[in-house]
Amino acid sequence: MEMSSTSIDDLRVTPSQTQSTITLNKNHDDEEYNPFENRDVPHPTSTLGSFIHMLKSSLGTGTLAMPAAFRNTGIIPGCIGTVLVACIATHCVHILVSTSRDICREVRAPFLSYTDTCENVFKMGPKKTRPLSLHVRRFVDCAMAGMCLGGTSVYVVFIASSLKDIVDHFAPEHKYPVQVYCAILAVPLILITQIRYLKFLVPFSVFANLCLFITLVITYYYTFREIPKNSTVELVKDISGWPLFLSTAVFAMEGINVVMPVENEMRHPEYFLSCPGVLNVTMLCVTLLYGVTGVFGYLKYGDQVLGSITLNLPQTEILAMVAKILVAVTVFFTYCLQMYAPMDIIWTRIKYRMNKKYHNLGQIGLRTFSVILTVALAVAVPDLGLLIGLVGAIFFSTLGLLIPAVVQTAHQWDRGLGRFNYVLWKNLLLLIFYFIVLISGCYSAISAIIEKARKP
Repeated sequence: MEMSSTSIDDLRVTPSQTQSTITLNKNHDDEEYNPFENRDVPHPTSTLGSFIHMLKSSLGTGTLAMPAAFRNTGIIPGCIGTVLVACIATHCVHILVSTSRDICREVRAPFLSYTDTCENVFKMGPKKTRPLSLHVRRFVDCAMAGMCLGGTSVYVVFIASSLKDIVDHFAPEHKYPVQVYCAILAVPLILITQIRYLKFLVPFSVFANLCLFITLVITYYYTFREIPKNSTVELVKDISGWPLFLSTAVFAMEGINVVMPVENEMRHPEYFLSCPGVLNVTMLCVTLLYGVTGVFGYLKYGDQVLGSITLNLPQTEILAMVAKILVAVTVFFTYCLQMYAPMDIIWTRIKYRMNKKYHNLGQIGLRTFSVILTVALAVAVPDLGLLIGLVGAIFFSTLGLLIPAVVQTAHQWDRGLGRFNYVLWKNLLLLIFYFIVLISGCYSAISAIIEKARKP
């Protein structure tokens, strides 16, 4: 899965919440506390609505990048890898939510955010880990902000690549590299990012979702139409490209930042992890969707498939050009939604160090600098597939693989790691997989970037 605006509440920095929940725990008896019965959500989400939220967060840039991911592995490893990453991502969500619920019972809180869960796990865990609780919270905050900033850099390249494709068609005498379009986007992105209140972004979100739906329908129309009978695709490709597949798949499927807000606001949260349950059904649909998109997109365009399959659509047909325009509009409006979260985290950290009369200028400066930072990263790595791989390997794997495994281990350390310490061994395997994705994904992406830079 990918980033979604539904994750914003989860990203708010509220250190006082953690302290208050610990105090509540000390002032109550030891009767079993049921967090579900104590949740007071003004507008709870239905089970179907929660499923739609989870599914919506999965549809976007990651879906369009799956054919390029299959290009790095071939059909067979791509299918196996898609299922593998989906199972691991689903399991990591399971252990994070289960741990959060256990901690809620211990500190007598109706619900906890991602960062609150991590901090409380270490605060209530082994004695040696308790002094690390605040540092863990800061690390998670930084990882969240980094994921959002890295993801928005991917959005900049998406928009710029689509614009270049459109301009190259209508004005072939003015062909500029994608970096130029990234730089041009800085001004409109700075302006739209100055919107500071979430309620004013709702119309943009609705319009972006409508545009994305139409884009996906058009893209699938071209993908499934006239697949070449003598396709040159390979069943198994050289292993050197597999790390980029893994990091791209992790980028596409990891929606751990969306999970806690959705689960926390459910009318019947017990249905989130149940079987089949919201999470399992969502991940099953996502796996099928991504697998089908990857396989047929690769079959259609072979090794010529680009970082976003929309870039492969024919330039001479009006319907295809409509899809390219709509995807650029979609990602442009999604950009401001995704920037809201890291701005909230960073501003909460620094506003107390600034005189209140300069808060408005501080907000403008922070938002302007953040946009320039994402644009600079997009200019530095203008290859969409490589940037997705790099961001997925560093940030999405850290939030989706590393932190859930470490948090569950710390929580269970004094409470029992299961028969033969299976929880410890299982999480060690998750950590090994994390380091494989991190190191190999970064190495492959950076090597490819250097190699492209050396070419005349």
